[in-house]
Amino acid sequence: MTQPANALTGVDTHAHIFERGLPLAGDRRYSPDYDATVDQYLAHLDRCGLSHGVLVQPSFLGTDNRYLVEALRKHPTRLRGTAVVARDVDDETLDEMAEAGVVGIRLNLIGQPLDDYRSAAWRDFFTRLARRGWTVEIQRGLEDLDAILPQILASGVGVIVDHFGLPGGEIDPINSHHRGLLSLLSSEEIWVKLSATYRARLGLDQAKASLERLRDAYGHSDRLVWGSDWPHTRFEDKTGYDDQFGVMQALLPEESERRRILVDNPATLFQIDRAL
Repeated sequence: MTQPANALTGVDTHAHIFERGLPLAGDRRYSPDYDATVDQYLAHLDRCGLSHGVLVQPSFLGTDNRYLVEALRKHPTRLRGTAVVARDVDDETLDEMAEAGVVGIRLNLIGQPLDDYRSAAWRDFFTRLARRGWTVEIQRGLEDLDAILPQILASGVGVIVDHFGLPGGEIDPINSHHRGLLSLLSSEEIWVKLSATYRARLGLDQAKASLERLRDAYGHSDRLVWGSDWPHTRFEDKTGYDDQFGVMQALLPEESERRRILVDNPATLFQIDRAL
């Protein structure tokens, strides 16, 4: 039987789109010299048999989410979005982004001083996100996540950890910070993206071992998702979409678990209609 054109066959939960000439954030660490368009991204999904994708606002575009929102509105049945916003963003702006398909915000904390996420201002922000059913996606190394996550989770919002938690090598339960994160997984609303092994400094065997430790800590694989991290900014000459799709296939050889991580889990997390 032929599947509907928009049937849910798989979700890539982490990709970025941009073009040269877009206004860039003043505090950016990186400025791209090429285009990564939504049409290019969708072509990668089509070639790999994936029906849906999640666009993540790149840090060098700051809180100007217009390009991301435009793409979401152009492809409402295939794409969801994770935006970057100021903590004092107004509700009207959040509502407009939700209407376009944004389902979460990202805190890219790489190279940033850590705040007190228990403060009243942060609690109010996270609570507003939780009321919308949104999540907070965090990019920060495992050496700090065990301290940051409980502060954010206390507001009742779900958290997504980028790129295996950027462990800088195999996730190691003997390491106290790694153990701290692992100890939270079975009881808290924490999701982990199996993405960007090159950023996490994981070879394939190390990624497999790290996945096993995440699976053991959860007691299941129901809060794991996969992302390509396309177009692999700063690593463009070292990997490509097909390479990362191949890593996913090697990590998830068992069909039922692959379906869970590619289809069932991201459909729940990113509010994708499974009945399409």
